[in-house]
Amino acid sequence: MFWIISSSIMAAAMAVVMIFVRLRAAKRPASVKKIILPPFMMSTGALMFLFPMFRVEWTQVLEAVFIGAVFSIFLIRSSKFEVCEGEIYLKPSRAFVFILFGLLILRIVLKIIIGSSISFGETSGMFFLLALGMILTWRIAMLKQFLRLEKTLPS
Repeated sequence: MFWIISSSIMAAAMAVVMIFVRLRAAKRPASVKKIILPPFMMSTGALMFLFPMFRVEWTQVLEAVFIGAVFSIFLIRSSKFEVCEGEIYLKPSRAFVFILFGLLILRIVLKIIIGSSISFGETSGMFFLLALGMILTWRIAMLKQFLRLEKTLPS
């Protein structure tokens, strides 16, 4: 139970950091690099699967990534771009904070439920995959929206 509580506290801290990062990012123009870097940086966490305690079955991989993709719908809906002075900016959404904390609470509840039937390592692996699936899907949707908007800008 200690690990579930401590990892949930860390997830809450990361959610707060994400809110501040997102608010700060809205003040600077968006770019392809800024959109695609977060999933690549996060993917280094997949090194956890080198250790047997974190390995999960392929069905669990598919379940976690699918649920992450479903959760990303809320983030995709709250992420819109706007053109201002010839530059593309990520438009801040008031709903983003509530969506992020709602997803966090849902993840904590799921972690407690799932953590009672599978090991801590497997739970950690599944929730990493869930988060990666969520971020990757969200960022791909953002990239498509950004590139579509960029084509409308004069050269």
